[in-house]
Amino acid sequence: MDHTPRTIRRLAVFAAVAAFALAPGLTASAHDGPTQNADHVSRVSGQAVIDWNARAAEAAIACGLAPANNPLHESRMYAMMHLAIHDSLNAISRRSEPYAFDARAKGAAPLAAIAAAARGTLVAAVGALPEPFAACAASEVPAIETSYTAALALVPDGDAKDRGVALGNAAAQAIVALRADDGSDTPLFDTAYPQGDEPGEYRFTSADLPFVFAPGWGDVTPFALRSAAQFRSDEPYRLSSRAYARDVNEVKALGGNGTTTPSTRTSDQTQQALFWLESSPLLWNRLARSLADQRQLDAWQAARLFGLLDMAMADGYIGTFDQKYDQNFWRPITAIREAANDGNSRTSPDPTWTPLVTTPPIPDHDSGHAVEGGAAAAVLRGFFGSDRAHFNLCSHTLPTGQTCTDPSPTLRSFDRFSQAAAENADSRVLVGFHFRHATTSGTTHGLKIGQYVVRNYLEQTHR
Repeated sequence: MDHTPRTIRRLAVFAAVAAFALAPGLTASAHDGPTQNADHVSRVSGQAVIDWNARAAEAAIACGLAPANNPLHESRMYAMMHLAIHDSLNAISRRSEPYAFDARAKGAAPLAAIAAAARGTLVAAVGALPEPFAACAASEVPAIETSYTAALALVPDGDAKDRGVALGNAAAQAIVALRADDGSDTPLFDTAYPQGDEPGEYRFTSADLPFVFAPGWGDVTPFALRSAAQFRSDEPYRLSSRAYARDVNEVKALGGNGTTTPSTRTSDQTQQALFWLESSPLLWNRLARSLADQRQLDAWQAARLFGLLDMAMADGYIGTFDQKYDQNFWRPITAIREAANDGNSRTSPDPTWTPLVTTPPIPDHDSGHAVEGGAAAAVLRGFFGSDRAHFNLCSHTLPTGQTCTDPSPTLRSFDRFSQAAAENADSRVLVGFHFRHATTSGTTHGLKIGQYVVRNYLEQTHR
């Protein structure tokens, strides 16, 4: 039997439509034409979609997923929510191919559908979070319900509102059912993970972190990829190679903490290193909100943008974690401290070398952060039709007084999506987390994922 995401989605659509009674005016459909006046629905602003994206980010922060603790479940939550929103809007007026829910919704209010789809998926995703993040559900689920009530209050009571709520609920149920057994309940903290004892093999990076994080995430069902290994980056360099020695010596010189371990980083490079520590889904979705607002996307356009972006980023993590734990390559902190044993005369050990920030407990290759940047940049370029875009970004992980929530946040400016992705990747060398090869390979890996998602999912239909 075919187990690709596309085939699984088809089966889930049939099951979801059969599992609940459709409200009057809501019917299962396999046709493409719009069911409401196109001029009327085209005037629906994308602001509600943008607002729910921001609300999902608030939930991620409240639950401790962001700004930097668990971007895996964070990316899954965003993708589920935006695909449900996308499918609910496309049931009202078909603009692009549905993902998991294909229906017609005659006379449904778009804003009610958006709110119900967002609420249904967010509550389910937050309620399914593993420990130690699960505790937030007690406070965050009621907070989401409050946001939902406020959103519905903006929609006039009546049949259209009721139809919109029924539609949004149905789209949410379809996504929740589809992802119910996707493997995301895999253990996050594995203290029994076998550490390597040969040069190049991964071992725990800190006595304070005697575990690895989410070694089974590569087995999670992708949203779009045929398999986690559909796109792979280059393998790590051979330990005896000049290229490996170059990478070791670069991160050794740049990535130290600047106190007990000297560093040649400039002050701007230190800012860059700390700036990009933030969760990739949190940061790139914030950029997408800004772009959607600036370019005045309507609700359908915004739903498609976020759906593509968050599918690609969720699959980016699945793909990179599959590769990381397959190749099991050691981190720079281990490589530098153990350089006397790597068989390369061009490297030398520093037994006390310490990175700028504590290294995450995950193998090196490839860089997940770089994969995410490449995937996001590819989606944004594909959606907007150009790599050129001037934008400023703030961060949640800069020192106090400089963050997004401070009165005068520090901003970094960019003129291309690819420029931001490149700086994002570079930051992982500057912070001492990754070898250069892991970041450049990771960016390419992510670009391939993002391009694949844009070319194969939520395809625009002729109206």
